[in-house]
Amino acid sequence: MTADVVIVGAGIVGAACAAELAARGMTVDVLDAGGIGGGATAAGMGHLVVMNDSPAELALSRYSRDLWLELAPRLRARDAFSRCGTLWVAADDEEFEAARAMHATFSAQQVAAQLIDAGELRRCEPALAPALAGGLLVEHDSIVYAPAAAVWLLTQSSGAQRIHVHPAHDVVAVEATHATLADGRRMNAAHIVVANGMGARRLVPALPMRPKKGHLLITDRYPGIIRHQLLELGYIKSAHHAAGISVAFNAQPRPTGQLLIGSSRQFDTIDPAVDMPVLARMLKRAARYLPMLPELHGLRAWTGFRAATPDGLPLIGPAGAAAPGVWLATGHEGLGVTTSLATAKLLAAQLTGTQAAIPLEPYLPERFSIGSVSGACHA
Repeated sequence: MTADVVIVGAGIVGAACAAELAARGMTVDVLDAGGIGGGATAAGMGHLVVMNDSPAELALSRYSRDLWLELAPRLRARDAFSRCGTLWVAADDEEFEAARAMHATFSAQQVAAQLIDAGELRRCEPALAPALAGGLLVEHDSIVYAPAAAVWLLTQSSGAQRIHVHPAHDVVAVEATHATLADGRRMNAAHIVVANGMGARRLVPALPMRPKKGHLLITDRYPGIIRHQLLELGYIKSAHHAAGISVAFNAQPRPTGQLLIGSSRQFDTIDPAVDMPVLARMLKRAARYLPMLPELHGLRAWTGFRAATPDGLPLIGPAGAAAPGVWLATGHEGLGVTTSLATAKLLAAQLTGTQAAIPLEPYLPERFSIGSVSGACHA
């Protein structure tokens, strides 16, 4: 049988694309070497956040966060959606001016946010270090448990009856009308979409992506220590380092009462093992903002790999000469969960020839020269 679409990747981006295309009446086969919600989806924090490193990032993350807010009432308790808000923390007066500039940008784009001074910061989050200068509260930012949300999108969304998930299907090559599995079988479709994060480089080697390793740690249950997703204002600079190792404070209150602590960024390694010096550096940074952190019991630390493009924006659209006839939905770096729903909308608009809600051009793969090969791209 031939589906309308084959999607390679059952993470949050692949799941969102499948759900959107199925809702538009298409039949969709989703292939993954593992299962639903693995890879970077399982490794990340599930933060749904408006980011403004560039106008294109702001447009995509705002659009997608609003789609998540619309979807939230339909999600299950196990999907752990919480509108906790993001509190960007300013360590000093210079960073408070950065918060003021972010506030102005958000206000111009009708993103609800409010500046808070040092006193209000202490009232909002008493566990934070007392000498901090204030911050910016982005009220409607949220969190979700992305692996569970991926399952919901593939099995409970409005077009789910038209979605067929095939776990343990390792795709080794893609062409315009079929994906080839490791056992030699072909999965045919009118459209092939590659949406498996860094795994896309195996299928389309010319893609301009690098793996960016990150560490996270989760604590035991300490309900009520923090109420908001907390990030230092230096996080944005850290997030876009192009080389070396960087760390920044990022803490999330899980609905279980646990704290999820990040974050680190590390290029030039594909070793998934926890790097203890990097983890220690990350936790030392976090303790500057949460002084009680060393007293908490950490349960588990792990790593994941973000698929990073040179400009920090995803690849959404035709692969072009790198894989003629193949479509891409990858390269989301640390914003895959946030931007998954908007990615699906933009991809579907291109596949169906309909109008997208925001301009497509900043995310089209054609902005890079990604190869001059023709025919299949093999591993």
